Order: sequence, then C-alpha cells, then structure tokens
Amino acid sequence: MTAAAPTAAAGATDAAHPAGPPTTTIRNPVLPGFHPDPSILRVGGDYYIATSTFEWLPGVTLHHSTDLVGWRPLGGALGETRLLDLVGAPDSGGVWAPCLSWTDGLFHLVYSDVKSLAGAYKDVHNYVVTAPTPQGPWSDPAPLPGHGFDPSLFHDDGPDGDGRSWLLWLEWDHRPGGNPFSGILLQEYDRAARRVTGPVHRIFAGTELGCTEGPHLYRHDGWYYLLTAEGGTSWGHAVTVARSRSLAGPYEADPAGPLLTSAGRPELALQKAGHGSLVETPDGEWYLAHLASRPLTPLGACVLGRETALQRITWTAGGWPRLAHGGSAPALETPAPRAARPGPAPVAAPAPVPAGAEQAPAGPAGFGTDRPGPEWMTLRRHPDPSWLAVRDGRLLLRGDESPASRHRQSLLARRCQDTGFTFDVTVAAAPVSARQAAGLVHLYNTELWHYLHLSWDEALGRVLRVGVCDRGRYSEPAAPVAVGAGRLRLRLSVAGAAARFAWAPADTGHRPREIGPELDAARLSDDYATVGDEATGHYTGWGFTGAFVGVSAQDLTGARLRAEFSAPVYRPAGPPTGPRPGSGRRP
Repeated sequence: MTAAAPTAAAGATDAAHPAGPPTTTIRNPVLPGFHPDPSILRVGGDYYIATSTFEWLPGVTLHHSTDLVGWRPLGGALGETRLLDLVGAPDSGGVWAPCLSWTDGLFHLVYSDVKSLAGAYKDVHNYVVTAPTPQGPWSDPAPLPGHGFDPSLFHDDGPDGDGRSWLLWLEWDHRPGGNPFSGILLQEYDRAARRVTGPVHRIFAGTELGCTEGPHLYRHDGWYYLLTAEGGTSWGHAVTVARSRSLAGPYEADPAGPLLTSAGRPELALQKAGHGSLVETPDGEWYLAHLASRPLTPLGACVLGRETALQRITWTAGGWPRLAHGGSAPALETPAPRAARPGPAPVAAPAPVPAGAEQAPAGPAGFGTDRPGPEWMTLRRHPDPSWLAVRDGRLLLRGDESPASRHRQSLLARRCQDTGFTFDVTVAAAPVSARQAAGLVHLYNTELWHYLHLSWDEALGRVLRVGVCDRGRYSEPAAPVAVGAGRLRLRLSVAGAAARFAWAPADTGHRPREIGPELDAARLSDDYATVGDEATGHYTGWGFTGAFVGVSAQDLTGARLRAEFSAPVYRPAGPPTGPRPGSGRRP
C-alpha cells in the first residue's frame, strides 16, 4: 500500500541556495514505529505527514513540523464512525495509503477502506474528505472509484496549471493469469461536485520491478512526474519515477532505475525502503518521505513495523530527481533545510518537538485528561462511554469480546517505537469467572499476541495468567499464579526478540517478579504475520502494521467486567538503532 500527497508549491522550480552547510540534520526514522505509507504536504511554512492506520483508530495518523526535523503528533483525522467504520475489518485491512493535499483553502484527505484482502479479491471503498484544518472538522466522506486502491489527488495549481484536480489510483485485477497490479489510472475530480468526471486514462503500467502501486503526481519545470511504489512491500520495495510532458502521458520511466530502494543491500539499517512522496520547501529544496523498516538482524524480523523516513533530493541537469547523498540507498541521516534554525516555532503554528519525542514516558496525564492522548489508539471501534472512559489520567474499560475478535474489543494501546523498552501499568479489577480478564497486552493483530492478564481460577481464586496466541493457536506457557486481592503493577520488558512479563503488588515498592518464560517478540512482526505469494499478490495473511503495547479487558459472561488502569509508563531502553547482530532471532 502506498500513497503520496501534492505539495503546496508543486509548480515551483529549483531556487539558488546560499553557500554553507545545513545547520541541522534530519535523523531517520523521523516517525519511529508503525507509521507506514507517508504522505507529506507543505502549506505555507507548515509541513504535515499522514500515515496509514489499517485496523487501528482514529484513522490516518497526522504529524506536524515547521522544519522537517522535529515532528509533533496531532492524533488521528478519522475519529468518528460517520468517517470510518472498522467493526469487522480484517487484520491489516481498514485504512490504506492516505493522501493529504491542499487547495481552495481546504485540506483534502483521500484514503482506502479495505474490507477484504485475502486471496484474489480486494474489496475496497475509496473516499475523500475535506477540512479547513488538519484537526477538522472533516466533511462527510465522498465516494471515489473502488476498483483498486492507493488513491491520491493532484491539484494542477502551479503557475502553468489550469487549476483542475485529478484522481490517481491503482487498478486491481483479480483474474488468474494476468497482472493483478494492472496499471495506474487517472481521472478528473470535480471538487465542487465531489465526484470524478470525464474519461479514465491508463497512464502507467510500471517497470520490470512489478507490483506498481501508490501513484502520486507532481508538476515541476515543465514536466509531470509520477511517483509509484514498486517491487512489493518487503525487501524488494522501491520508489520509481516516470515523467511526461502531458498529464495523460505517455510516461517514461527514469532510465537510471529506482529513485530509492534497499533491495540487495542486507547490511543497510533501513530496509524495505519504498512508498515515496515529495515535498518542496519555500526555498526550493526537495525532500522525499518514504517508509522503511529496521530488522532486528539482517533481513530478520521487523518488530517495529514500517516507519517514516526523509531523504534530501536534488535534480540532475536532465531533470530527474536523485538522492542528495548519491545512489539509491536510504540514509540514516540527511541534511535539513538550510532555513532550519534552532528555536521556537512561529506563534501561529504548533511548536515542534524533537523527532521521536512522542515516545517519551507518559507524564502525569497518563492516558489523557478526558479522552485518550494522541499516542493511544483503539482497535476497530471508536472510543465510546459505554466501554471506555478517561478521568484525570486513569482509564476505565468495560470488558467485552476476546483478543481474537475483529469486532468489539475493549483495548487501548500505543505503538512500540523501540526494539528495547519497558512498559508498566497498574490494574485494578475483580474477576469472578475464568471468562473475565484484564491486563497488559503486547500484540500485532488478532492472531499474534502476548497477554498478561488478571483472571479467575476455580481452585486458586484471583490469578495472573500468561496467554500466547501464535497464528491463531492459543496456549498458556506457565501455570496461573494466585495473587489475592488489591491492585497490581504489571510490566513488559522487551529486548530485541526477547520479551518478558513481570508483576508486583501495587504501591508496595516490591521489585517486579517475572512470570512465565521468555517470549518470542519476533513473532509480532510484519514478516511473521504475512503468509502468501508476493509474486501474485494473493495472500491468506497480511502484515502491514507493527507491534503495539497497551491494556485490554474481556468479559465473555456479558457482565461487562470493570477494569481500571493507571500510571502507564513507556521507557525506551536506549536511542533507536538499526540492525545489531545477535539482538534478535528470526521467527
């Protein structure tokens, strides 16, 4: 899944730059943890990135920056059922490839809502919504063509443009024997009527890399440039560029090959590099936002999922974009815009924070004040007072369906953003049935999770259990531990592929004691979750998200067990790093 977003200055040409080195460096990934399919946009002096959220809510995570160095989380855009209903969505279904653009004084957000994806078919609903600000309020969704995915909007607003808007998307072909990635389509989008109009143009069939998707269009120096993702979403992922003098083509692929890829370079820290979108600064500098993953070992498990990185772009004399550092491999560091200076952001814009600062331990606000904070997400259903309430940093959940459910789980979690971290939380609950539970969950999807949960045993009373789900197979690798009454402090510690649970009575100062064996965190990864044939695009299981950690409550008796959680603390074990030999194992 890929997408891209138009820049606010898509028609501008390169500008002369003052001599001298940049004052700041962009360090990748700029958005660590599960932040795939970045769509980058500049409006004036403000930059925005929108990323895919799949089955997680609120849909489409947004970040803001004023310098491309520091990024502040804005939460999600699609936070209401009228905008997005994911109840029943399959694992790695839901929101694919958002595209954020701006014209007519409005933000336009285009996205796919994928209802089924296993096998030959893709049942997709594509929509566009608009809002005066990234925080909304967003309009009711307007439907777009649904015979494919990865839609994006191009507004021909440059000095030589005619002001019209155009929708691009990948057409999916389910028929055996053909190419399921059957081409990039283009059709005019009528902004006033909020619908497509006129003929459909098939503008690009892709290169020999195949799996051509994620179209995004720009106008620059008299050319239309088409960015696509190719090579599949794994180790062969890439960003390719094609161009044409005419909007409807034909488009010529860059003869030099992919603009960006880490294929064939297992030593690189950033792998699976692809899905690109471009942005131009006010001074005429260009940057590529793209996804990448950091495996625990070379070509090993990517437990953090697909993350967002930035690369500086220059243009050749012949008019092709290139990575500023040369070659096509992604770099961990890239020069920031020359205009970047340390100091506060303009008063008119939200102040940026250092890249990755959203992963800092939770402060006094805990889970939030009266609603979950921007780092917290729910699974398939929007927060509702009937099952979730936040009061002064404390979280109240009413138990509902099991961790295997794709409908109504009572769960609140945040992205894992480091290969080493601890997560602590206090839980208070009084289960009286083995079918009631509440606790700390470390999960990838409904079939891959680890769960330290407070429950009930007929012989022991209130107990802690360790549950493991491995591709749908449930087991408990340790005997239940009787814990008596009172609040408990639960802990998850992760170091590479090794995960351990621990617990202690709350407010006693006792050192947490381990419970259960070491667990394999490498299974909570894109790589282990994906089962199928990338050559045909037909899969029985998908992995497009990343590992989460959080809290959950179940009650299969229908009594709606009340569970209260407080004092969540996420502590990185160290700065984010790339692959380190021996730090993990392949699943």
